[in-house]
Amino acid sequence: MEILLIENVQNLGVRGDVVNVRDGYARNFLLPRKKALPVTSGNKRLIELEKERNLKMRAKELADAQALAAKLEAVPLTIAKKVGENGTLFGSVTNGDVAELLKAKGFELDKQSITLAHVKAVGTYDVDIRLYSGVHAKLQVEVTALAAE
Repeated sequence: MEILLIENVQNLGVRGDVVNVRDGYARNFLLPRKKALPVTSGNKRLIELEKERNLKMRAKELADAQALAAKLEAVPLTIAKKVGENGTLFGSVTNGDVAELLKAKGFELDKQSITLAHVKAVGTYDVDIRLYSGVHAKLQVEVTALAAE
């Protein structure tokens, strides 16, 4: 079944794309959740208008994502955690911790968009943040020992 995507659907396409999916997937998931429209003769004009509008919207979203990536890469991130004798952390630093750090600095990001290796020791670690299709921000998080109380 051919459908027009109204929203971005992961692993399927972006807004405005006409994609071919199985009938059950379209009927049971995409159409009831208002993520797509069936491609009919009545929707052909709507599809053309949607494509024009989406090209403009994608260009704006891409520019916004690139600007946000530049701002994020300039932000220094430091987190202090309790450490053991040999510099290993009690627990670990997660992508949720990085999201909280960014939220405190004024950036509202979903923790699922943050990729961070397993951090179990004091040091500097690379963080990859997926902002938009093809736009990633790369920044570093410095993990330090929490000062003794």
